[in-house]
Amino acid sequence: MNPHTPMPPRSGNRTTARPQKKKNVRWGRITFLIVAVIIIGLGSYAGYLYYTYKDNLHKIASHDPDAKSVPKEQRANVKPVSLMLLGLDYRKELGSMNTDVMMVAAFNPKTKTATVVTIPRDSDLNMEGYKKHKVNAYYAAFYSKALKDGLGKDAAKNEAQDDTREMLSTFFGVAIDYTAVIDFQGFVDVVNALNGVKVTVNKDMRYVDNADGTNIDLKAGEQTLNGEDALGFVRYRKSNRGTAASSDFERNERQSQVLGAIADKLKSLGSITKIDDVMNAVGDNMRTDIPESQLEDMISTYFGINRSDIRFIPLEGEWISPYVILNQDKLAEAKKALAEELLPEGRPAATPVATDGASESNTAN
Repeated sequence: MNPHTPMPPRSGNRTTARPQKKKNVRWGRITFLIVAVIIIGLGSYAGYLYYTYKDNLHKIASHDPDAKSVPKEQRANVKPVSLMLLGLDYRKELGSMNTDVMMVAAFNPKTKTATVVTIPRDSDLNMEGYKKHKVNAYYAAFYSKALKDGLGKDAAKNEAQDDTREMLSTFFGVAIDYTAVIDFQGFVDVVNALNGVKVTVNKDMRYVDNADGTNIDLKAGEQTLNGEDALGFVRYRKSNRGTAASSDFERNERQSQVLGAIADKLKSLGSITKIDDVMNAVGDNMRTDIPESQLEDMISTYFGINRSDIRFIPLEGEWISPYVILNQDKLAEAKKALAEELLPEGRPAATPVATDGASESNTAN
C-alpha cells in the first residue's frame, strides 16, 4: 500500500460511492473505447468503400483527356443520357470477339425511368453503307479493320466502339451518348457478388462445349442462379444433350429478366453491404467512354431505380437462315420508346412497362 494514501474511515459507510465511482468510470471508459473502436471501424470501412468506389470508377471511366469535364447542363442528373451496352463473348480458347449481348438504353433523370432495347444477335440491320453481317459481328469487324489500318489494340477497341455506336445511333434514329463494354466474366462476377439472382427458367437447358468449357445444365422452374448458371441461362440457344432449342428472341427476354433481377438485388438492403464486391466485379471487367464525373452522376441518379420503372423491349422478328429479319412494328415501338425517354420531360406517365419472361409465340431457330 502506498504510505501516502490515507486509510479509509472505519465506519459503516466504508463502501460508499468512491470505489463504485471508480468502477463506473472504468466501465465508462471501456464502453467509450468500444464505441470509439466501432466508430473508427465503421469510418474505416466507409473510407474503404469510398476508396473502392473511386478506384473502380477510375478503372471503368474514360481516360480520354478531352472527356474529363462535362458541362453542368449535360450532366446525367440534369439531362437524359443514352448508352450502348455490349456484352463481349471473348474467350481465350476461341479468340472470339462477338458481341452476343447488345442493348441500347436511355435514362431520364426527371422521371427516374429507363428504356432498354435488346437486339437479337443474328439480326440483319439491312443498313445502307455497311457490309452485311449479323449484328453481333460488327464490333469484331470494326476492330479487325482498325488493326489493319495500323491502330494499336486499345485504339482499335475504341474505334470499334465508336463505329458500332454510330451505326446503332443511325439505326434507331437517336443520338447514343456513350458505350459500355463488359465481358462475360464480369457478368458472372457481378451475379456472384449479389449471391445469385432469382429467375424463372422456362425450359430444361442442356448444352456442353468442351472447346471453351461451357456446361449449361438447368431445369425448368423458379430458382436462384449463381453467376455461371445465370450466364448459361442468358446464352442458351441450342442443345446437344436432348433438350429443346431456344430462339434469339427468347434469349433477349431472358437477358431482360436477369437485368431486372439484378436491379432488384441492388435495391435490397442485404446487397448494399456488398456494393464493394459488385463494384470490384464491374471495375475489373467493364470499360466505358463515359467521363468519370458523368459516371458518378449516373450511378448516384439511377442506383435506386425500381425494376418497374425499367421498360424492357426485346426486338423480335423472323428467322430466315442465317439472319433474323426484324419485325418492323416492334422496331418502330422500340425507336419511339427510346425517343420518348430522351425527351427532357421523359416518357408519358401512362406508357406501359414491358414484362419479363420468355415469349411462347417465337419458335426456336
